[in-house]
Amino acid sequence: MDFFSWLFGTRPGVLALILGGIVLFLIISLVLERRTRALYKNHKKSEGDWDLFDFDEDDSESGWNDFEDDNK
Repeated sequence: MDFFSWLFGTRPGVLALILGGIVLFLIISLVLERRTRALYKNHKKSEGDWDLFDFDEDDSESGWNDFEDDNK
């Protein structure tokens, strides 16, 4: 009972609770990231792959929009 009163009743206890939570979620995120990388391996983009932003590296169009000439 003394531990819980220290943990929730004092500034160092609350700080330890917050930092412990941050460390716990950091460990959980690292474990889940490793599992995800093991499940979905990185691969080069093939012809059938699509991109959310539909960006091509060799796209020669440099325009932001149809009115780019007005912004100069």
